[in-house]
Amino acid sequence: MQSLFQILMLLLDILWFFIIAHVIMSWLINFQVLNLHQQLVAQIWYALNRLLEPLYEPIRRILPPMSGIDLAPLIALIGVYIIRIILMNNAAAFY
Repeated sequence: MQSLFQILMLLLDILWFFIIAHVIMSWLINFQVLNLHQQLVAQIWYALNRLLEPLYEPIRRILPPMSGIDLAPLIALIGVYIIRIILMNNAAAFY
């Protein structure tokens, strides 16, 4: 059971990294530091979008429109952190 706990924590860490990378890339693209006409940047951007949109979409349906500000990644990060806290507090169940 300990290995299940470690796998879940690893998956949450990877999801956390992907969300942070997506947010940073969106800022760099909007400030025109990165260009989507570059093939590598476009591939990474579209891969992150395909990976994270199923997570963001239910959050966006609940949140009201914020005039151009997307709070879905922030809510997703908070959700991942809450799940980590719950798993850490109940880690004894995995041993």
